[in-house]
Amino acid sequence: MASIIEFAWTYLITHFSDFHLACFGSFILHESVFFLSGLPFIFSERAGWLSKYKIQTKNNTPAAQWKCIIRLVLYHLCVNLPVMVLSYPVFNYMGMRSSLPLPSWKVVSTQILFYFILEDFIFYWGHRILHTKWLYKHVHSVHHEYATPFGLTSEYAHPAEILFLGFATIVGPAITGPHLITLWLWMVLRVLETVEAHCGYHFPLSLSNFLPLYGGADFHDYHHRLLYTKSGNYSSTFVYMDWIFGTDKGYRKLKALKSIGDEVEDMLKET
Repeated sequence: MASIIEFAWTYLITHFSDFHLACFGSFILHESVFFLSGLPFIFSERAGWLSKYKIQTKNNTPAAQWKCIIRLVLYHLCVNLPVMVLSYPVFNYMGMRSSLPLPSWKVVSTQILFYFILEDFIFYWGHRILHTKWLYKHVHSVHHEYATPFGLTSEYAHPAEILFLGFATIVGPAITGPHLITLWLWMVLRVLETVEAHCGYHFPLSLSNFLPLYGGADFHDYHHRLLYTKSGNYSSTFVYMDWIFGTDKGYRKLKALKSIGDEVEDMLKET
């Protein structure tokens, strides 16, 4: 497996410059992973597939879905791509490289774990700030236009928010100057996580059923359903920041009540 990855990587660095790989390669990878992982949830919602796993019964209209897709393409081309190009000198200065040898899995996994922890901390406080009255009204309310989120709404936001919260995603790699393959893996994992958190479905195999600290779709869907002053659940990937600062109390109470209701329902079925 390692030899296949090295062969493919050798082809890339032989035919493309560091600049093209870091900027345009990253953009193409992001768009591919984002839309390929997010579009199936639109098709599922329209067709009514997997409805028993859907968190909310309400569906978005095709017009609302198309609005999201068109805006996303515009934002990605006019905001995300320029940011990737303009931030390249910073990453280059901090030591990012694409040359062989590839980093060990120990180095890659350690750096990505650091990125997740740092991103979670910065995102939590940035997200809470966006829920203050003025910033919510003028910036963050764009993201909350979709009270019933689907995968692609994860990146549907005001351009100012894209820059503000996007900082949480890139600050870790900017500090460590990783190998480009580490940066790409981090980007893929981060995109898949945020799409899953907004997908609107909670499956038996959802990661949150196995990792108690992982938020997932059910955790974040609660955040979209409530008024901005009462929503809580501000965390990005993991839930410990909300637990520490008590901003998930409403969600935990709701889960406890649902658990009691399920137990009562089971008891009634047995009688």
